[in-house]
Amino acid sequence: MLTIALILSSLTYYPAKVTAQTQQPATTKQLVQPTKGGISPQQRTSQPVFVFPKTPVRLSPVSGRRRGMGSRGNCPAVQTALTALIPLREEQKVSKQTDKSISGIVGGLTTSERPTFWFYVPYTQDLANSSGEFILQDSAGNDISKNAIALPPKPGVIGVSLPSNTSLQVGKTYRWYLKVRCNQQQTASVPIYVEGDIQRVNLDSRVMQQLEAAVDPAQKVAIYAANGIWFDSLTMLAQLRQKNPNDASVAEDWQSLLRSVNLDNVATAPLVK
Repeated sequence: MLTIALILSSLTYYPAKVTAQTQQPATTKQLVQPTKGGISPQQRTSQPVFVFPKTPVRLSPVSGRRRGMGSRGNCPAVQTALTALIPLREEQKVSKQTDKSISGIVGGLTTSERPTFWFYVPYTQDLANSSGEFILQDSAGNDISKNAIALPPKPGVIGVSLPSNTSLQVGKTYRWYLKVRCNQQQTASVPIYVEGDIQRVNLDSRVMQQLEAAVDPAQKVAIYAANGIWFDSLTMLAQLRQKNPNDASVAEDWQSLLRSVNLDNVATAPLVK
């Protein structure tokens, strides 16, 4: 009887021991948590997604314009309007007549002293008497930079950089405009334009550590985007596209970032120098 009892006791204990061993890896796996507030620097991602920052709530009390209006000033009709590659956050301001949002925040953050602004331009340099102009103003509405912009040889995305004598100060908000005139000879010609805000900020220590630990440039793009730093994310990704025009993963990253701010209609447009 004693022998039988010992045998039964060992059979009961052994399955319990095996069960405990097989469940342990699952418990260990659950302890692995994603990095708070963004993408882990060691994790390679091919799908950067922009996340609106919680602060500042808005950059300017004035609404912006992400898309230019239709044909004006003898500009030809185009399938896709002049578009600023910038996030748009619609305000909960409702018109009594339409019951729809009538204004929105067009703008983004940067850490750069001289950031690059990106636009989809459907109007080309072969248009007679056409011109482009980029204007940067301070918060008081004073022009601090005004420069002629050459229209591209074909419809596509162009980058506009600030001149060497112009720089952004940390914590200040600036207003920018891109204006296109299709007929300068007419004094009453009204430009098609887009406008918005930009503010330069400093990164907090947590994000800086993530960026320093990131090895792949695509990781840095994702980190900037996940922390609401739009201009740095987009510019770094545009530089990757220019260096690797045939890299499908870079093109997918570009499309993912633009689609995350509802810019699907220009996500596949080419970059034009």
